[in-house]
Amino acid sequence: LPHPACRLISRSPSHRTAAATSPATAYAASPLDGVRRALEPRNAATMLSNLLSSLRISAGARPAAAHAAAPFAARPSAAAVHSFSTLPRLTLNMLRDNPGTNKKRKRIGRGQGSGTGKTSGKGHKGQKARAGNGPHRGFEGGQTPLYRLMPKRGFRNRFSKPMTPLNLKDLQLWIAMGRLQLEEGRPINMRDMMRSGLVSRIPHGVKLLAKGSEEFDVPLDIEVTRASKSAIEAIEKAGGTVTCVHHNRLGLRALLAPEKFEGRLPKMAKPPPKLMPFYLDFERRGYLSPEIQLRQQKKKLGLAK
Repeated sequence: LPHPACRLISRSPSHRTAAATSPATAYAASPLDGVRRALEPRNAATMLSNLLSSLRISAGARPAAAHAAAPFAARPSAAAVHSFSTLPRLTLNMLRDNPGTNKKRKRIGRGQGSGTGKTSGKGHKGQKARAGNGPHRGFEGGQTPLYRLMPKRGFRNRFSKPMTPLNLKDLQLWIAMGRLQLEEGRPINMRDMMRSGLVSRIPHGVKLLAKGSEEFDVPLDIEVTRASKSAIEAIEKAGGTVTCVHHNRLGLRALLAPEKFEGRLPKMAKPPPKLMPFYLDFERRGYLSPEIQLRQQKKKLGLAK
């Protein structure tokens, strides 16, 4: 049966007179007449057959003569184009969220009819009905809470500067694999360690430790923030030198990433008074000790071996 809208259209006297004249004039008389024709079962079947025939032609089901005449895909017929143009299309105004994606917020204090009016779902009086909504976390009804019953030991130093550890076995392994290159006349510093992946992060400095000192046999010059006595002995036994150098936070940033500074790099800052005895001590191989200063001056003048 035709669509009910088509029945209403066909009942109007103006469309009957327009349809009685000629098909062309009837189509031009009203655009609804085209909808009526498209919704008729006979015309719908014709549109479907035209659509299927165009799909077969575009898929390659063509006769041999068509292959010889047109090497590429044949153009669809006018009926197929008309069928595609009348089909519903997906447009931006049809985009919607999935059902249940957006939920309406719970409106409270909007009268008794809403179900959450007057007391807004909090009930009458009591601690949970007041502002702040209940006791704080860890409250146990007034008895001594667990975090106050347990004893506390020690403290966390706010001013501590933990060093990144570096063992001699890791240093020798990196040199053996070729990931850390040795240059003559230039010591290995913390920038070389960072960029080679020997250490991943240096927040305050690097401390050299002696794990693997029994097998260490690489003569090298190295600059670190601190070094243990066993590590110093192992490196000097192999024919190298150790120098402990102080860097503040700005100086450490300039050493690790000099490309982030525009123009001149900041000068090296002196150690604070608390650390000055450490870097003046030759046993710790401090860079401010007279022996280390003399060795550096000889190296600059070319007098060092």
